[in-house]
Amino acid sequence: MNLLKYGDTIGIISPSWVADQKDYEKYAKGIERFGFQVKFGRNIYKDTYKYTASVAERVDDLNEMIYDEKVKMIFFGGGYGSVDLLPYIDYKKIKETPKLFLSYSDGTSILNAIYAKTDIITYYGQTPGLFDNVSEYDKKQFVSHLVEGTAADYNRNSNWYAITEGCCEGILVGGYLLNFVLGLGNRFFPYRTDRNYILFLEELDKFQSIQGVSMFLTCIGQSRLMERVTGLLFGHYSDEISPSLFEVLGRFGKKYGIPVAYCDDFGHGTNHAIFPIGRRAILDTKIGEIKLL
Repeated sequence: MNLLKYGDTIGIISPSWVADQKDYEKYAKGIERFGFQVKFGRNIYKDTYKYTASVAERVDDLNEMIYDEKVKMIFFGGGYGSVDLLPYIDYKKIKETPKLFLSYSDGTSILNAIYAKTDIITYYGQTPGLFDNVSEYDKKQFVSHLVEGTAADYNRNSNWYAITEGCCEGILVGGYLLNFVLGLGNRFFPYRTDRNYILFLEELDKFQSIQGVSMFLTCIGQSRLMERVTGLLFGHYSDEISPSLFEVLGRFGKKYGIPVAYCDDFGHGTNHAIFPIGRRAILDTKIGEIKLL
């Protein structure tokens, strides 16, 4: 496993929105205080499409980081539009010279595509903006997964709710619910039919209604992928517990006979746990535990 060493260069790009220069300079200083160097993509402040840089500009930034031997990790946040880049990513080069990839939210599309096309583990759960003032929990998550490589037992930082109890094993895949659903059936997410999968998914109430969550879960249930899904962990949805969400999750778990749990450890909330996409794990919803294998 390739890990970060203090002093390594982290490449920051913006495949999903126009980065704010003042903000990103603050994020870079936070990452540098953490002990790393920062390289920005050349096009992260461009607004060629008014809402993002062009596809060519954004993919150039990503592939340039992939080709740069000094860049050990590629780090990017969310927004809208990372799916634009999927046909143009140099997956062959990634497979030949693996790097670390870390993102969340809209970055789901790129992270899952890289794993599916290369079999290289990618990391979901954090964004450069956290490093302006990184919390102790988020810092420990970053270090244990990406620097020390010691993450084995999932470290909780919230209450877990067992929606349907059970224990399952499989490969972790997931991320932001909308983006994950957009990837179903996409040729850049060719999931394996000889593997079982544990889903970790998150949504946010200000972006998606309960009806929307239910609709997207239904899409997953109707996909061929569902034949290989063994369990689901759903992340932060709202600052208030939502009985309606629990009802939706409960119906999903019972319909497909899989264990389902809810927590506030990851997603668009306060806590930003990291999930290694492509790593085998065991989920036990009864005791609220994930073991990475």
